[in-house]
Amino acid sequence: MSTIVDTARDRMRSAKDAARTVGLLSDAAKRDALLAVAEAIGACADRIIAANVDDLDHGRANGLSTALQDRLRLDAARVAALADAVRDIAALPDPVGRVLDERTLPSGVRLQKVSVPFGVVGAIYEARPNVTVDITALALRSGNSVVLRGGSAAQRTNAVLVDAIRTALDSAGIDARAVQSVDDFGRDGARELMHARGLVDVLVPRGSAQLIETVVTESSVPVIETGAGIVHIVLDASAPLEWARDIVVNAKVQRPSVCNAVETVLVHRDAAPRLVGPVVAALQQAGVTVHGDESVASLADDVVPATDDDWAIEHLSLDLSMRVVDDLDGALAHIRRYSTHHTESIITTDDANAERFLAEVDSAVVMANASTRFTDGGEFGFGAEVGISTQKLHARGPMGLAELTSTKWLARGAGQVRA
Repeated sequence: MSTIVDTARDRMRSAKDAARTVGLLSDAAKRDALLAVAEAIGACADRIIAANVDDLDHGRANGLSTALQDRLRLDAARVAALADAVRDIAALPDPVGRVLDERTLPSGVRLQKVSVPFGVVGAIYEARPNVTVDITALALRSGNSVVLRGGSAAQRTNAVLVDAIRTALDSAGIDARAVQSVDDFGRDGARELMHARGLVDVLVPRGSAQLIETVVTESSVPVIETGAGIVHIVLDASAPLEWARDIVVNAKVQRPSVCNAVETVLVHRDAAPRLVGPVVAALQQAGVTVHGDESVASLADDVVPATDDDWAIEHLSLDLSMRVVDDLDGALAHIRRYSTHHTESIITTDDANAERFLAEVDSAVVMANASTRFTDGGEFGFGAEVGISTQKLHARGPMGLAELTSTKWLARGAGQVRA
């Protein structure tokens, strides 16, 4: 007797079939399904952590970077946070069926523009098991199916998570085919996903600049590009020392391996004598290696000389580049040259400079007097995020439920014909 083995494309077809029913689920049904998913994740915590330990051991043995190990790691607190994020998403308003525009034509035909699910959302990412949960929960809440390619580094962890999610959906009476993984097909699964035009409606890559560039370049499926984070903080001439020190340390140290961590600090020359020394000392006390230009090195001890390459590096570690600029114009010019258009912040008490910075900097999120670590779907009130888009179409910045919907026009007439 022969055994039928499905293919990556078979799974995508299954996801597309399931999308028809998932897209019609009521608000209450989607909410209840996600609450079941959250319970299942909590109940499987020991299995998830055990699988994650195996993935971490395998990663260390194969040279996985420290930054990726941090993204990969799940402990009891992080698993509980994943379940809580699913509950938060369940509590959000249903993004499907919102009336975005309505009008009546001269003919009497009534039009409504309403939000609808995409259908099938694909995701390609690496060493980030939280993405497995976040994207799946956001996709289901917005009436979409999802196809996941989570990479070899987290394959054991993701397998347990996907199994728990599918079991929860089945128990809630929802087609479990709505959640698919192509991890076991390796790179071939990723290639199939990138070329599944007609089966997958939109593809979201999350990971290294190289991974994102590969997906954007090779995919025939429409891609929402999430970018690397060469994130800047500008310490303006009027920046209060306490704000500058606390915000820079928080933005670098709280979790250095993520894309909203600051990588470069630009200091106004007029403020450098009073800010550079204390800020560098606070960073070094927290374990940060500061790569500074000559001006920074003259104002602080134990600074590593910065190279031209340092301004274009996403360190993703306890390393930070610091440079003294002549004025706000110099800071803006540096950001225009090196920014990946993710997040930038200015520390200042000069309202005119703050407003100029907010207006002129062309990034997905621009801040004044706040840590760049706030660029996050959870912090923005989305429950979680699909990713942080650095493009301008169809979404920009942290993407939540609304960004996983499209639109369609509904026309209701009474026998009208066009003259």
